[in-house]
This record gives sequence, structure tokens and C-alpha cells, in this order.
Amino acid sequence: MVVKVKTWIEDDNEHLIFGGGKTQILELIDETGSISEASKKVGMNYKKAWTHIKILQEYIEDDLVVVKKGRDSGGTVLTPKAKELIDKYKLLEKEVRDFSTKKFEEIFMADGDIIHCTKESQDV
Repeated sequence: MVVKVKTWIEDDNEHLIFGGGKTQILELIDETGSISEASKKVGMNYKKAWTHIKILQEYIEDDLVVVKKGRDSGGTVLTPKAKELIDKYKLLEKEVRDFSTKKFEEIFMADGDIIHCTKESQDV
């Protein structure tokens, strides 16, 4: 058994600011050099991906991408701030996951106790 957790960052009004999805979009932009290609890879339309980036930039108050115009030399690159944000989020996510795993083992697996399901294979 394992414990699963999701980590995201909200503002004071509980609006999602940053999480796994936005991290994935930024990483794919970095990988592909294109917002369009990144959005296709995650099954999101271009406008929604761009909206995610704009929302982040408003809260961060810094540019996260640089869009280069031009038919042959176009593309999108991440700023150092975007890469820093990705690294910090991934560190936070890892720390939360590690802490949760440790606490799960301490609480639920102590003395060999394991949660057992008494029902047969049913969707519970």
C-alpha cells in the first residue's frame, strides 16, 4: 500500500495558482520550444495553455516565457524565473510526498498493522 498526495498552490481566495498541470506545460514548452506543441502533448488547446501562463505571470509578477516571432526563428523559451519556479515546485512536491509516505508508514504500518479490505474485489 502507498499513500498518494497532490500538491498545488492557491491564493487567499482559493484560486489555483500553480500545480502539476502548469508545471507540466512549462516543462513541455522548455522541451519543445513551443506553446502549441506543449499544449498538444497534454491535450489542451493553445489558448488555455497561454491563459495558464498569463495567470502565473500575473501572480509571479515576472515573465516566464519569451516568445520569439518569425517563421524560421520563432519559438518559445522559458525564462530563468520559470525554471526556478519549476524546480521549487518539484522540490515542494517531493518533500510533501516523502513526508506523507513517512507518516503513513508510522501511523498505518506500525507494528506490522496493515489496513485490510474485508470486501471482495469490488469498487469501493
